[in-house]
Parts: sequence; C-alpha cells; structure tokens
Amino acid sequence: MKTSVRLLISCLLLVGFYSCKEDSQKPDPQTSTDPEVDWVAESGLSREVFHDKVMGFLIGSAIGDAMGAPTEMWSREEIRKVYGFVEGLDDMIRKKSPEGIWQANLPAGGTTDDTRWKILTLDYLAKERYAHHPRKFAGTLQDKYMAYLEESRESPEVNIHELESSLMKSQWLLEWNKVSEAYLQEDMDSYIASLGKFYGGEMVCAGLLYSPAFGLLYPKQPEQAYQAAFRHSIFDIGYAKDLSAISAVMVSIAMDEEVVADSLFLSVHLDPEGFFESRLVGRTAYQIWLKAKAISDEARSLDSLKQGNLFYPPALLKAYELLDENLEDMPFHAGEISLQVYTAMIFSDFDFMKTLVFLTNYGRDNDTTAALAGAILGTYYGYVSLPKKERQQVIQVSKDWLDLDLEKVADSFAESIYPK
Repeated sequence: MKTSVRLLISCLLLVGFYSCKEDSQKPDPQTSTDPEVDWVAESGLSREVFHDKVMGFLIGSAIGDAMGAPTEMWSREEIRKVYGFVEGLDDMIRKKSPEGIWQANLPAGGTTDDTRWKILTLDYLAKERYAHHPRKFAGTLQDKYMAYLEESRESPEVNIHELESSLMKSQWLLEWNKVSEAYLQEDMDSYIASLGKFYGGEMVCAGLLYSPAFGLLYPKQPEQAYQAAFRHSIFDIGYAKDLSAISAVMVSIAMDEEVVADSLFLSVHLDPEGFFESRLVGRTAYQIWLKAKAISDEARSLDSLKQGNLFYPPALLKAYELLDENLEDMPFHAGEISLQVYTAMIFSDFDFMKTLVFLTNYGRDNDTTAALAGAILGTYYGYVSLPKKERQQVIQVSKDWLDLDLEKVADSFAESIYPK
C-alpha cells in the first residue's frame, strides 16, 4: 500500500514528465495533443518579414554573444582595465573551452555555445516544426553528443589534435546527455537524479540558451509559444522552466510588426502553468520583472546611458550597484540572467546596441545575457535594422573561423517553416 501511494504521489509531482501508465501504449503527457496548426501562416506575416525576423533573431543573438565573449565571467574592473568601456565587438585573447570558444584567440565577432545552441535548436525545429515532441529534442542532443565522440574514429590514424577537439566538443553536451539519456529511457528515478545533479544541481539558465527559438514558430501566438518552450524545458528546475517559456513568449510577441517594445513584457502576465497560484511565493518571474523595473527607474532618475570614454555614468553605475545586490552564487543562474536582461532592456529603452553595451560592461555571464537580449531585440527590430558593421562581422568571422554559416542556417530554417 505504501509503495502504491508513493508511486501515485511521484506521478502527481511530475505532471508533464512521465505518465503513471498501465501499458506502454498510453500517450506521453509531454507530447502536445494540439492540432498541427501552421501558426506562421496564420500570423499573416509575409515571407520577407518572417525571414528578416528569423535573421534578426540569430544574428542579433550572435552579436550579443560576440560582444560578451571576450570578457565572459569577468568583473567590471577587469573589463575596464583591459577593454575600457566596451561599445562594440573586440578581439578575444582566451583559451578554448567546451562551453566557450572552440578556437583560441578569435578575432572580433567570434561566438560561444550561446550561438551554437541557437543553431542546434533552429535545425531541430526545422525538422520538428510543430514542437510537439520533446523526446525528439532530447534524442537530437544525444545524437549530437555521440557524433562528437565518433569524430576521431573516422580516420584510420588517430590525430591527437582532432581527438582533443572532438573530446572538447563532446564535453559541451556531456551534462546534457546524462539528463537526455535518463529522459529517453523513461526512467523517472534516474531522470530526477540526473536533473538534480545537472551542473551541480544549480538552477542554471539551460532553457534560456535555446527556448527563445520556439517563439519563431508561433508568431503573435504567445500562449502556444509558452507551452511549446515549457514542454521542452526538460533540463530546467523550479521557476527556471517558467523563465525559459517566457523567453519564447517575448520572441513570439517580437514577431509582430506592429507591436511596441513595451509589449514584450506582457509575457510575464501570461501564466498557462499557474505559477501565480503558488502559495506564499507567487510567481518569481513576475517579481523579477518588477525588480528590473524598480532598478531601472531608480537608476535612470540620475542620468541616461551615455556612450563614449566616460566609465560608468551615474545612472549606469547605480543600475550596476543595484544589480550587484541581487547576485546569485552562480553567474549563470536563470534568475540572475533574467533580471540582468530585463533591467538592461528597460533601462536602455529597448535600444539594441545600448542594451548589449549595458550587459557586456556589467560582466558576470555577459555573453549569455547579451545573446539572450540580442535574440529578443534582434527579432523585434529585424535583421535589416541591426547595426551593419556588427552584423556583417559576426557573419564573416563565423564562416571563416568557426565553419558556421549563420545566413545559411537562418535561410534553411525560414525555408522549412515558410516555403515558397
């Protein structure tokens, strides 16, 4: 009897994961039963506008990633001493790493895993355009992980440099593969255990790396975007799942040609999963937005964000000091990432470059924050409105140094979702 009760409780606690099923023929509750509606077609967006916003999403994110990459995880003081006040793209003098750059000392415009995640997700969504099957996403990550492991075996003679490269690449997805494997095996206990140990059990910004892309599938359909991203937040814990889904909603809203920038934050009012109903706590994501507004309002009362050689104008310095009061143990904590991104966007009046300048000079996990903000605002403004120098530079460096054709990725995705 105790075993049955314990099993029932486990099932109830894990709504949205595995069903307590009597046989293997019952549907996976993570799989949406929504009809396969072509929401892109329903949106009324022209093919040209859709393509421009997809390009804006990917290239905007890459610009943010590239701006933060040279000083990822640095303090403000370290950034100031080496780069001064960052206003654009800079060369990076840093070693390669699984989550970082895959070639040492990249020129200005090089990117990290934040861009790789956007590419991986767009490739996945181009094939699974209705985003109903998160197990297929887990399978995609596992296949990618295994492919990196197999790279060094393709040649009859082992090349030590190729071996080191493939092992480094596989390390990028090592933690993710542990969770994916348990998820795909439908082993509830193993999944819970692996998720609890994912990057040390921290509430990392896992979904925020890829979830914004789901908004591209659901232009002007924020609830559909939320639900698709939430279903795929299989690496998130706690309110990080809500934050990941909100990022997709912001992109969905940004796909609307006529929406005003302030409307991006309507996302924190949409609550399909009922986070507002949490007893004693309420919705943490909403509180983060309120805090971002309060920080921005207090800071902007002193001055406006200035460009130039002046380090930390009064308003900017005040915003940074207030953000410092809300730091988590880990810079890549989902709540910290979201607070910094929301604050930067509000403080900078949703200006694309000013938002990225704010986040880059603040430091911490600044390639991730700038990449997230760049994806959202890049979608909002569209590719043609992004700064020409920066957009061309990340495209060229990605192609020449990293074998990443960002234009081709965006073109292929747009063609798959909105065929001629």
